[in-house]
Amino acid sequence: MKTITINVSSETYHAFQEYAAQNNRTASELIRNAMEEYRRSYLREDQSIFDAPPANAGSILKDLTPEDDLLQEMLE
Repeated sequence: MKTITINVSSETYHAFQEYAAQNNRTASELIRNAMEEYRRSYLREDQSIFDAPPANAGSILKDLTPEDDLLQEMLE
């Protein structure tokens, strides 16, 4: 394992220490687990766009008309 130094507020660190003591763990273990969970959720290098959930872009503002279609212009 790589040893690192991080800066957090005293309040945050004390909250981790209290939770760790109540659960027979160390604050370091909790922080390692939190970092690993973050890495798995947000830093996945092998993630495909097809793995992402669909995004909602809102409602249709207006229907497309034949003049809105760019396909014909692209084919010319």
